[in-house]
Amino acid sequence: MAKHADNVSSMLKNESGNVLPLAAVGLLASAAMVGGGIDMSRAYNTENRLQAACDAGVLAGRKAVANNGFDTTASDQATAYFNANFNQTQHQATETSFVPASDDDGGTVNGTATTSVNTVVMDLFGMSTITLTANCSASMGQGNADITMVLDTTGSMGWTADGDTSPDSGETTRLEDLQVAMKNFYDTVATSATGSNTRVRYSFVPFSSSVNVGRLISDANPDFLVDAYSIQSRVWVKWVNPQSTTPAIDYSNTTQDQNWTRITSPSWANTTAGIAACNAAKPANTAMANNGSSSSSSDTAIYTSDGKKVQTTTVTQPQRSTTYSCIRRSSDNKYYVNYKYSYRNMYSESTTTWDPSYVTTNASSPVDNLVYQRVNFDVSSYKTFTATSKLIGSSSSRPSWVSSTWAGCIEERQSTPSSTFTFVAGTGITPLEATDLDIDSPPDTSDDATKWAPLWPELAYYRSAGVDVSLSGTKSSGACPSASQLLDEMTEAEFDAYADGLSPVGSTYHDIGIIWGGRLSSPDGIWQAVVNEAPGNGGAVSRHMIYMTDGELAPTTTTQSAYGVERHDQRITDDGSTGQYDRHRLRFLAVCEAVKAKGIRLWVIAFGTGLTTDLTTCASDGSSFAAASSGGLNTAFQAIATQVGELRVTQ
Repeated sequence: MAKHADNVSSMLKNESGNVLPLAAVGLLASAAMVGGGIDMSRAYNTENRLQAACDAGVLAGRKAVANNGFDTTASDQATAYFNANFNQTQHQATETSFVPASDDDGGTVNGTATTSVNTVVMDLFGMSTITLTANCSASMGQGNADITMVLDTTGSMGWTADGDTSPDSGETTRLEDLQVAMKNFYDTVATSATGSNTRVRYSFVPFSSSVNVGRLISDANPDFLVDAYSIQSRVWVKWVNPQSTTPAIDYSNTTQDQNWTRITSPSWANTTAGIAACNAAKPANTAMANNGSSSSSSDTAIYTSDGKKVQTTTVTQPQRSTTYSCIRRSSDNKYYVNYKYSYRNMYSESTTTWDPSYVTTNASSPVDNLVYQRVNFDVSSYKTFTATSKLIGSSSSRPSWVSSTWAGCIEERQSTPSSTFTFVAGTGITPLEATDLDIDSPPDTSDDATKWAPLWPELAYYRSAGVDVSLSGTKSSGACPSASQLLDEMTEAEFDAYADGLSPVGSTYHDIGIIWGGRLSSPDGIWQAVVNEAPGNGGAVSRHMIYMTDGELAPTTTTQSAYGVERHDQRITDDGSTGQYDRHRLRFLAVCEAVKAKGIRLWVIAFGTGLTTDLTTCASDGSSFAAASSGGLNTAFQAIATQVGELRVTQ
């Protein structure tokens, strides 16, 4: 027993026999540690991807929220973006799910994403999968925003929303509905920015057949406005230096009486001697000679394109010749002298041309006519908003002075009567000759074709179609909406005062509205210093344009607009009318694309009218609204207000 105890004690003291068991245990521990590290690294990478996909999903879902809140469309958009950003096969994951939801109808979109990752090594130790979960949330907070409102303030904005042209007492006009919706929009945006250092700025472009941007242009550079401009107008003239010409005499075809007329005595027997005696006695034929008095007529004066008056006077003188013949009468078998007449008219024309002597400075000067034509006027004083007089008025058929001060509306710079307009990124709008559609380039101060002209409605007249010069014409109205405003921060009182100052006037030119909305919003244009002014908080700025209209495009041919009197000036069409509507709409659509290419989100609201294909095409994706009532208009503005800001992940 003692020997056995000694052997056990000796064996216990011998450490060489413990190496193998301990090594086996250590190997298993090391495998678990290395394998766990590999699987956890894979799980970590998958979890990061899952979180990124979750964030992308809720951001897309929040961006897709529109009037109907977080609806099926927004939910599907969120799921689609999650799936596009998480490839289950690539990460060797299974049972992946993504559930987007919103507790506040789209104000904030939440998401929960889960997946299971198959292990490679840890499966040996009884852990075959690792379950991963990611939570995410996105909301639209109020960030820095620049908002340009391009507002249709045409005459129909004085109607009710349902089209009643004479609102009854208690009914509101479309313009009044717009003013309420604008103010509510301001309140919503201002409330969301309360307590922050967010900067929100507003600019405005009310439009009809022109836009009131004169002071903005003048403040930028007075030389951007021409000093002389041709207007479809009228002038007093005295006709001087008459020059007459008389062309060769013109004769009409000769005609004869159909019957002979007998001279009753004497008569001659039906004998050779009697016939000879009759022929000897008959009078000699007479040649054509004037017969009776002449008459004259003056054609209506023609006024040539260079302003001259041409009057043609025609003198008509009847002429007659007489032919004699001896003719036997059967009743008594005797010869008598007979005669018949031949007639013709002799026409003598004389043409007189008078040069016009224009009466421009002296109301007491003797005058002959008011002539309607294109007239070149000095506008250098008028464009400075100084009262300026022109001698085009009529008082008891005498010249009188017409004094007026520029309201600020403009005629556009050079265009071209093309039938096709397109926008191509990097190239711009073609044809390039349409400088009026260029929303960025300033005028060349040495080239009047690139400058703007003041709209001078007090001087504008329309005359009958196709006539260069006429003695009659009709006053052409030139509607001028409220003045536009550059981007600026505004108090509620300032904003409300601007909205209340809008008034309905003129007809609908969609193209002139979007052109100037683009010019005032462009970070690359004439007012880029204002547009690009950095906010004090150093944050990014989202840019928005709200284009509100209550009707379809309705250009006119007889009133003065941003393109003159279109019938006569023919800046849009080749003949003053053909294709006018389509050419204006194509110009509108081309500029819409140019605006969106600037990174500006373009919202379109059709109020009291259908949302046409053109309006939907103009808008950014998911950014067009139809509003049939004042409530619908307010809803549209509120939907936009909730999305004007900064989209961000909040969890």
